[in-house]
Amino acid sequence: MKKQTIIQDLYHYIKMRTWLKVLVISLSAVFLISLSLFLFIIYGGGLIVDEEALVLPATTSVVTEDEEYAGRLFTQNRSLVSLDEIPEHVQKAFIAVEDERFYSHAGVDFRSVVRAMYRDLIAFDKVEGASTITQQLAKNLFLDNTQSWMRKTKEVMASIYLERHYTKDDILELYLNEVYFAHGIFGVDAAAEYFFNKPVGDLSISEGAMLAGMVKGPNMYSPYVDEERALNRRNLVLAQMERTNVLDTNERLALQGQSLNVTPQSSDGVPWIDDYLEAVIREAEDRFLLTREELQRGGYTVTVHMDTVAQQTAYDLMQDDAFFYGSTDDVEAAFTMIDAKTGHLSAVIGGRDYKIGDEHRAFNAHQPGSVMKPLAVYGPALEEGYTPYQFVDDEQNDFDGYRVQNVDQVYDGDVTMYDALARSKNTSAVWLLDQIGVSTGKNYLEKMNLTLPDEGLSIALGGIEQGFSPIQIAEGYRTFINNGQFQESYTIKHIVDRDGNEVEPTHSVKQEQVFSPQASWDMVRMLEGVVNEGTAQAGDFNKALAGKTGTTEHPHAPGNAKDAWFTGLTPEYVTTLWMGYDRSDADHYLTRGSAAPTELTKAILTEIDQQQTLSETFTSPDGIKDLPEPIRLPNVDDLEVDHTFGGWRLIRGELTWTPAEDERIEYHVYQEQPGDDELLGTVEGTGTFNLNDMGLFSENHYYVIPYNPLTEEYGNPSNTVRLSLFNE
Repeated sequence: MKKQTIIQDLYHYIKMRTWLKVLVISLSAVFLISLSLFLFIIYGGGLIVDEEALVLPATTSVVTEDEEYAGRLFTQNRSLVSLDEIPEHVQKAFIAVEDERFYSHAGVDFRSVVRAMYRDLIAFDKVEGASTITQQLAKNLFLDNTQSWMRKTKEVMASIYLERHYTKDDILELYLNEVYFAHGIFGVDAAAEYFFNKPVGDLSISEGAMLAGMVKGPNMYSPYVDEERALNRRNLVLAQMERTNVLDTNERLALQGQSLNVTPQSSDGVPWIDDYLEAVIREAEDRFLLTREELQRGGYTVTVHMDTVAQQTAYDLMQDDAFFYGSTDDVEAAFTMIDAKTGHLSAVIGGRDYKIGDEHRAFNAHQPGSVMKPLAVYGPALEEGYTPYQFVDDEQNDFDGYRVQNVDQVYDGDVTMYDALARSKNTSAVWLLDQIGVSTGKNYLEKMNLTLPDEGLSIALGGIEQGFSPIQIAEGYRTFINNGQFQESYTIKHIVDRDGNEVEPTHSVKQEQVFSPQASWDMVRMLEGVVNEGTAQAGDFNKALAGKTGTTEHPHAPGNAKDAWFTGLTPEYVTTLWMGYDRSDADHYLTRGSAAPTELTKAILTEIDQQQTLSETFTSPDGIKDLPEPIRLPNVDDLEVDHTFGGWRLIRGELTWTPAEDERIEYHVYQEQPGDDELLGTVEGTGTFNLNDMGLFSENHYYVIPYNPLTEEYGNPSNTVRLSLFNE
């Protein structure tokens, strides 16, 4: 019996030891697992925290040289500020409502969870959040919004990591810059500008409280969604600020009595800016190697050369259907304006209703038509030794099977370069390009960044394979008013990054001397003639203007136009305006040619002139011989003759006629003779000629021919008059 008892005791002892051993092992395992989990939670946050995400996306601000707003580029509309720039009362408003123990906890505040549940029940509203500011920041930066224990665990891990590696001020600054305020607005500074039209540093206590109240439900508590709810929420925040000793009772009551006073929001926006912003983005990509994505998140400040008056004026007038003539209502257009002196791109319109991401028609190539003539033919010809009043051919010639016609079917045989350009004679342009050589014309074009593969004489008329963009055409024309020097246009003055460092361009804009100053100025004067008495007379503009029209024939709608152009030069600006359709088929064609863009350009310039006075006349550069105005020979049909008496010749004759207003015209007086008529003399600018050598009983016949000393051209003979002693 005793032996059995011993065996039983031994059994129970062994069993107890086994149980104790299992318990110890189990407890040890639990401890080790708990310790591992604890250490993982404490130190594993680094696996969740993405340091790149701590660099918040910031809005790139685009401003003019006068610090006027010119647009924003962003993925998240945010302007970064330091904690020092945020008023203390704004900081305390967020802490009071979101995490009153922010400066005393280590990232997770378990006491706040219980307290927040209690206060929310008492207030019947979300007065205080259970998550700390650090947890909210961690969730917003590194996690999604799914509700799960795993996501919450990760949030805690990331929060602890942030608390261990960053100061409380660092975390609060990140939080206030990161938090969302509805309407696409991120961060307190952008919110201050959006809701109150002021920087965050100028926010009042009441305004800061309203923003702090929006955090828990931005779309619910936005004053633009529900003003009464936003007001009640702000008042709850003010009450919480009193409870946490930020405000006293009198202050809280006074502040709760204030209205929200938010800035009214316009639904229209600034639709005329997108066109220019796209040009800025493209230049930043090309010259500064900043990608579109980097601009949208990098928080740069880009100072640009946009002329806000010109940009908005061009946009507004391009909305007027009265300037557009087409088979359907969707006629498109593109407009560019370059500063004549600097080369700055002052304005650019990519379409009548352009939005970023659309086809930017100012950068798209179109068939240029006759706007090519000065660039490919007349400018090069002047540089090669031709003169504006030199005669060129105006006949239908055959150039190895290539024949052209003038639009008006009028052929003068010979015509001056000045008049050939003014009247846009196709035959003369082709003939002149043949004389100077296609390769010569192309060489000049290439210096102006107008490179083309074409080799035929059709280049003279803009009949080219790929076409050119309105910006390219405007840059080429600016060469004439810039003393013959080509320069690429540009939008950006400078770029500064979020740390205040200037971003240097990788290369400068291209510049090259193409024409001599004299040839260039002669070209400007010739283009002035196109406006004053040539194909660009449509529309009204009473200040200095030169330019060239261009129209291309529609391939599927004979008698109608595919592209219509006008490029204009003033002493201040160079403009190019294109009209046409995005697709060219039998159903889409222009019913009016270059007169339409000419009229619209003049309307734009007239409107700009009302706000910034444009020059009355062109002034020739120093050291340049100005081109005299053309001489137009009159038809003299009122020649008369009569006797005069007196002097040592008792009987003399006097020829009289009505002279033209242009006193430069010479009048050559002839007497009819058998064989060749005799030149009796020449008078300039007057309508009187004295006949001294006349026989007493003879009968003589006289006539006058006007003469142009610029072109050495004779006009038509006048009527013939008879003079004798017995004239009736």
